Amino acid sequence: MASTDNSKDQVSAEQKVNEMLQQSKILEAYMNDILTKESTVNRLIAEAHLASEAIQELSSSTNQEESLVPIGIGIYLKVSVPTVTNLLVNVGSGVTIEKSKENTKNYVELRIKEFELASKQLQSQKEQVAIRMNQIQNEINSEIQKSPHPPA
Repeated sequence: MASTDNSKDQVSAEQKVNEMLQQSKILEAYMNDILTKESTVNRLIAEAHLASEAIQELSSSTNQEESLVPIGIGIYLKVSVPTVTNLLVNVGSGVTIEKSKENTKNYVELRIKEFELASKQLQSQKEQVAIRMNQIQNEINSEIQKSPHPPA
């Protein structure tokens, strides 16, 4: 009778461990998704900072200057840039509006703040998932230690 109870306990413990392993796999996939999103947000932050610097450079120039415009795969076109007063800003869904340099700079700064907030939220999610993954690993280790070892 004790052998039957031991067998049921062992099956129950194995089932619990398998469920925790499944949870761990789901959390791992979620963590990878968060890391991908975090990478994208960090790239957007860097791109926005570069845009902000470029707008600042445009603000300081009052004469026509030469500049390099990327056209793809490391190829640039040398162009003459006239004095810039307005810029075209893509606001989404294929809609582009004209804004002054100052309004464009403010728009970029606002976007940077939004991206940084998103980055902080992703960092928080990442920490929560890591804590939960660690808890599950500890529970799995505990279950494995509790389970009776089969005789050698």
